[in-house]
Amino acid sequence: MSASGRSDTADDLLAALLDGMDAALCAFDSDGVITHWNREAERILGWSAAEAVGRRGFAGWAVRAADAEDVQDRLMSAQDAPGRQVHEFALLTKDGGRILVRTQSAGVPGADGKPAGVYCAFSEVHAQIDLERSIALSEALMDDASWGVVLVDVDLRPAVVNAHAARAFGAGRSALLGRPLGDLLEQGVEELEGALQHVLAEGAPPAPLELWVSVRTPEGVRRRCWRCGFLRLGSPLAEEPVPLGVGWLFQDVTEARQAELDTGQLRFRAHQLYRAGRAAAECEDPAEAAAVRLDFALAGFAEHVLLDVLEPGAGGRLVRSAVSPSGLAVLLPGPGAIPVRYEAAHPALQALDRIGPVRASAPAGEAAEAWARSRQWPPGATHALCAVLRCRGRTLGALTFLRGPSRPAFDRTDALYAEEVASRVAADLELAARPA
Repeated sequence: MSASGRSDTADDLLAALLDGMDAALCAFDSDGVITHWNREAERILGWSAAEAVGRRGFAGWAVRAADAEDVQDRLMSAQDAPGRQVHEFALLTKDGGRILVRTQSAGVPGADGKPAGVYCAFSEVHAQIDLERSIALSEALMDDASWGVVLVDVDLRPAVVNAHAARAFGAGRSALLGRPLGDLLEQGVEELEGALQHVLAEGAPPAPLELWVSVRTPEGVRRRCWRCGFLRLGSPLAEEPVPLGVGWLFQDVTEARQAELDTGQLRFRAHQLYRAGRAAAECEDPAEAAAVRLDFALAGFAEHVLLDVLEPGAGGRLVRSAVSPSGLAVLLPGPGAIPVRYEAAHPALQALDRIGPVRASAPAGEAAEAWARSRQWPPGATHALCAVLRCRGRTLGALTFLRGPSRPAFDRTDALYAEEVASRVAADLELAARPA
């Protein structure tokens, strides 16, 4: 290929590159004559390359006469200044309108290193401001937002994490990047990943979603409720929408939701006590009334309840009087009844010694069935709550509620409820033990 052919090819390539740019671009030689003018410049101002190239500056066609000298001086000063210069000018469009543009100009050195001209990239100011706002919003979300922001890639791994989200996960921002969500959450992973996959496939849900999760932190596992919003992220440069991942925003609403749950729980338990009292009042036999109260207490509270009563004159031995859910029927022990074989450190005996509730759960590394069997409890029991039966200053026995592994351990509010149930059952038992 001849030198002229290579030169023509290089010029065609340069023209194609300039016309393909998203920014408007023009170039001036050292005398201020326009040498290049791309299609984006034509779109913004309306002047074609044929009309622009060869003109000396913008005077007389693309800028007002009063502004022409100042605009030309500021543009051409970039030849002698290091780096880029940013200016804002009011230019004229071909149809006579005025438009405010923001320019970035820089000098172009020649082969000998001397200034050979200036290139100038410009865009409409409002478009530039929109871009700057978008960038500023992204930076604010990633740094200063009062809610968690996580950008998740298509493999469902965090790619960007803001400071608030890092605190919620109890780890550094860089430590969370690229890790599977299963490494960060102990519970709630399936629900969260399902939501993210749905967003990638179908788009964002119409309303926020609340998820309960258990977060692994250096201090231990924390149960949290997060109110989540999702946005599918697509590439603005692709001809067809290509998912880049999901923008996940969340707020911690644990305290508010826990307060709602606690209020609902208290309301339900108060209603159960009221219903149990009404039903027990219809029982002629006080022992039957005690069974009715236990039946109502089990609903939504535990899977099993055991009633152990102190045998009169037996040195404080406990005798099994009722067990659920095989059908509650309270039978008061008579002389010679066989006591329950509880070991010395059994939670029921501890409750008797303390005259207060005792909570117990199977250790994490121990088989739940062996743990329950050694304490004379039904198979599957994982959490226990023992309350003392007290009436008129006397201890009558112990009441044990049991939960399985699918339910949480008993807490302090559960213990208060168990004590209230135990006091009412103790009153029934005391009445049943009186001579006819």
